[in-house]
Amino acid sequence: MVGWGAPWDMTSSRFEVVAVFGPTASGKTAAAEIVATQLGTEVVSADALQVYRGLPILTNQPASSTRLVAIRNLSEEFSVGEYAQLAHEAIDELVRATGAAVVAGGTGLYLRAALADLELPPAVEAETRARCESLYDDDPGAAYVRLQELDPAAAEIVHRNDRRRVVRALELAEEGGSLVPTSDRLWSTETRRPTKVVGLEMPPERLEQRIRARTGEMFARGLIEEVNEAFAGEISRTAEKALGLRELAELPLELAREQLIARTTRYAAYQRKWMRRIDALVMINGDRPPEEVAGEIVGLVCPR
Repeated sequence: MVGWGAPWDMTSSRFEVVAVFGPTASGKTAAAEIVATQLGTEVVSADALQVYRGLPILTNQPASSTRLVAIRNLSEEFSVGEYAQLAHEAIDELVRATGAAVVAGGTGLYLRAALADLELPPAVEAETRARCESLYDDDPGAAYVRLQELDPAAAEIVHRNDRRRVVRALELAEEGGSLVPTSDRLWSTETRRPTKVVGLEMPPERLEQRIRARTGEMFARGLIEEVNEAFAGEISRTAEKALGLRELAELPLELAREQLIARTTRYAAYQRKWMRRIDALVMINGDRPPEEVAGEIVGLVCPR
């Protein structure tokens, strides 16, 4: 079924959700917006940092209205579990109202959380987290031994020197949970609704060129001023994960620029690895004008 506002000559589709995934700077946002317009619906963002207000330039927030963008203050913590609930609600609302929904993003876990019912670790009490952090900071070895006692399965998949994951596994174990799900749906083809997942493919050298060009545009638009203003207030631990945020606030301008380009390029490579692990994903050439990319995506889900 296509959106009720779709062109009259577009035939029906067996897909209710169209997901557009691609590395940063691949043009997925522009393509997804056009797809949504042609299907008569809206885009739901699947980006871990675009949920925050205050960093529209750094997180490359879309100019057009998009669901789940700028919905939290920088001072607020935000989890993938919270995101999943909001994404499911937004998608369901759009499908009921228009017949279709478009999901776009580059955070692989958030994309899967939007499309499927994942078994996600629960939130934990702040006191439990503080206690586990203190245990690790006082004696990493003792913290890891404690994890082995409470949750041997989690200890097997977490390196003892990885503070963040040891603490996370330990705090879950302390409250009776586990970092290891009872069933792994992360890479399953199972989705909540009939879904077509499309990935944008682009040569690494071309992607790096686009990253460099976009970084220059971000600085010209006032990126440094945006970051300085953000640090004038409180920033949560999850918001502080925004790519390059700390470097932009602390390093000289040119060094910060090169660091941002380097980190973004590495992150793009990580996103490309994510794409290769999604079995149901259909790869298409993203190195074209967004109208052409969107046209091919629409053709995949709604043949005329």
